[in-house]
Amino acid sequence: MTDAETLLLRTAFHHQVVADNLEDGHRQIAGLTCGALRDADFHAAVAACLRAGLIREPVRLPEGALQCHWHLELTPQGVEAARRVDDKEFI
Repeated sequence: MTDAETLLLRTAFHHQVVADNLEDGHRQIAGLTCGALRDADFHAAVAACLRAGLIREPVRLPEGALQCHWHLELTPQGVEAARRVDDKEFI
């Protein structure tokens, strides 16, 4: 797992990120991580975590909504992975 993927998982584990679009979601995450994820690393981390089944599909149309929203939400496997990463931080 790359540093960017680890940071994305930790951020999703500790914060709820819901935005109107990908760019706003990235800005929120950049604020939460003090800008530690560059654009390319952010996109690669989202794609890798999605492929690995660690996050849910981030673009969603919530019931009753008129437009899609971008969510960063962990799957049960992602929660376990994030817990393992968090545990290593304190060892």
